[in-house]
Amino acid sequence: MEIGVLCMDTEFTKIPGHIRNRTTFDFPVSYQVIKGATAERLVTHADPSLLEPFIQAAKELEAAGVSAITGACGFLVIFQKELADAVNVPLYSSSLIQLPMVGRMIRSDQKVGLLVAKERSLTPRHLAAIGAESVPVSVVGMEDQPEFREVMLEARRAELDADRLEGEVLSVVERMARDTSDLGALVIECTDLVPFAHRIQARLGLPVFDIVTLTNMVYRSLTRRPFSP
Repeated sequence: MEIGVLCMDTEFTKIPGHIRNRTTFDFPVSYQVIKGATAERLVTHADPSLLEPFIQAAKELEAAGVSAITGACGFLVIFQKELADAVNVPLYSSSLIQLPMVGRMIRSDQKVGLLVAKERSLTPRHLAAIGAESVPVSVVGMEDQPEFREVMLEARRAELDADRLEGEVLSVVERMARDTSDLGALVIECTDLVPFAHRIQARLGLPVFDIVTLTNMVYRSLTRRPFSP
């Protein structure tokens, strides 16, 4: 049983906890890189010309025998319907698919925090793609943080300073906590930030959902075993 991952065309170091680091999971994962799928094209511009290459990559993963398919960038959610319609295995393009569920899990007077790569790029279209238009959210982005911007968004270098990035992540979520007193949970959109989920949870004291929590759930749903007495 294997999970397929649609990957952006990036070169930076993928540390443990990242969906593209094989040590993140205790089950097989297969990667398919879509050439030319940069953060500039997918995150900043939601480039519609990327849809066909992603569909083709999803079909190739399905033909290779994966049991479900996901994506290594949360902004891929803009193509959720088209990608899911293109294959015959479950396809969940983004951690944001969890947003409607998480919104129902907390009190109606609370908000779901969203930690995203680029706040200005998250549009109503992205939320509508997974039926989350009416979920109360508080959104913060990483686009103004130097390490994240230089490595992830602008691809200036492949060497990642993980300690520096961790500091940036915690600074951003602390700002969210100061500005939003009614947070009930957090969803991490950006797969690059999942390695710091445990530190985020320690700071916020809230449930934290991301692409790894979702992938683990999907995998377990595909590999059910008898319960021991």
